[in-house]
Amino acid sequence: MIEPRWSGEAKYQLLLAVAQAAHSQRDLSGVLEAVACALEGLVPIDLIGVITHERGGARARAIFLSSDPRRPGESHEAYVRRISEATGATEDTYEHTPVVRDAVERDRRTLVLNDIRNDTRMHGSPLERVGAECVVAVPLTMGEEFVASIVFARTRLLPFPPDEVSILEDVARPVATAVANALAFEEIQKLRSQLEDENLALQEEIAVTAAAGGIIGASAGLRTVLERVARVAATDSTVLINGETGTGKELIARAIHSGSPRAKRPLVKVNCAALPEGLIASELFGHEKGAFTGALHRHRGRFELASEGTIFLDEVGELPPPVQVALLRVLQEREFERVGGDETLRTDARVVAASNRDLEEAAREGRFRSDLFFRLNVFPIQVPPLRERAEDIAILAEYFASQSARKIGKAVRGIGESAMAALCTYPWPGNIRELQNVVERAVILARGSVLDLSDFELPGPRSESLRPALGAPSVDERQQIEKALAASRGRVYGPDGAAESLGMPRSTLESRIRALGIDKNKFRARVPDR
Repeated sequence: MIEPRWSGEAKYQLLLAVAQAAHSQRDLSGVLEAVACALEGLVPIDLIGVITHERGGARARAIFLSSDPRRPGESHEAYVRRISEATGATEDTYEHTPVVRDAVERDRRTLVLNDIRNDTRMHGSPLERVGAECVVAVPLTMGEEFVASIVFARTRLLPFPPDEVSILEDVARPVATAVANALAFEEIQKLRSQLEDENLALQEEIAVTAAAGGIIGASAGLRTVLERVARVAATDSTVLINGETGTGKELIARAIHSGSPRAKRPLVKVNCAALPEGLIASELFGHEKGAFTGALHRHRGRFELASEGTIFLDEVGELPPPVQVALLRVLQEREFERVGGDETLRTDARVVAASNRDLEEAAREGRFRSDLFFRLNVFPIQVPPLRERAEDIAILAEYFASQSARKIGKAVRGIGESAMAALCTYPWPGNIRELQNVVERAVILARGSVLDLSDFELPGPRSESLRPALGAPSVDERQQIEKALAASRGRVYGPDGAAESLGMPRSTLESRIRALGIDKNKFRARVPDR
């Protein structure tokens, strides 16, 4: 008899070896392989599997096939998938086989099936599909809790005698803890991966939100802007945002509104440059029925819609003189009338205005009301152009590349070094808006997963003509600018302006004047040398 092999010291040593081997592994396939190795030479086993009983059916959570062990570097999941596919048991979950479910899960007893191919209860079962001939299914429990079934199988007709069934039941007891730990570890890994995915999605959502309602960047110039935004946001003071086209003035306006007590009320935007001159007053202040041809109904203006909120007047410098007068009254008295009406209406909307023009200069030249300028200029915020925020170019470019790739559906992982160097040295006369467009175009043209220099279409001649604006201020540059300002009598742009004579954009010249600390006003009364 072989009974003595399972008794006394030999049995204790076997169970100890099984327990140590099983608990040395974290994944289920590793646990089963360790158990198979411990049983080698004692109980012939061709296949071991762990089956969890779930609401949707049974699920094979791990498999070990002695004739085809796990390959070096092969993951637990890949091994289970490969063996399942090789044996035809490819379903992730399948219906419970009643005889197994009733015996193992419900009654918590060992089930011995020594000829499943001739057992009508097992026809079409997963055990038959994996090639099992003889099976022992043992419940794994932790206290009163059912954990899973462990299945020992032979792929040949070699029935399990009672002594082997007994040792397999004994082996299952220490294995139950290892299986429970492995299942818990697997669930923790799954939850961790899920949390990482959710965190990545949340970061992307935060990035999108920041781009839509906040500002991306870390440069000193941008920090100065944000400090001023933080100081003024909580007040009701009128704000004038100055900056070149494409610098993100609307984002600054949104940040002011979002940080104010009015954040839950509407932010109403008006692009003063986009409205026909004859309709601006109607859009801002509303009109009465019959006020003009086509006025078939009373229309509420933007100041009414912005009640208790904020009205953002973009490109306010483009307002025609009559509307400037009406806006001045709103800022002074908080009163206005609808076009064609005589009822005086009051507004408490906070005014945030923006312009890419030098309104102070326009006021001096009579192209903009000086009293309106002073009313708007209560708290000025100067948004620096992108060329003065060189530290932010890489951050913005990477963000726009990720955003565009997601929108277009391309797998773009980033921007190459040479391409990024070119982006960081280009002067960006169109500022952030131009950068966004250039990066999106590069994503469309991209042939690989990393954007390289050939994917970007940067205007070469234009770039070269603007390149002097990137360098540090020099004595020669100061002299050239001062000479041009003297010749134009302080006029920066327009016909015979300094920008035209120097052959550079007005915005670039304004930037250099500020950087060099030149007082352009002192040239207004001077007559150029002959």
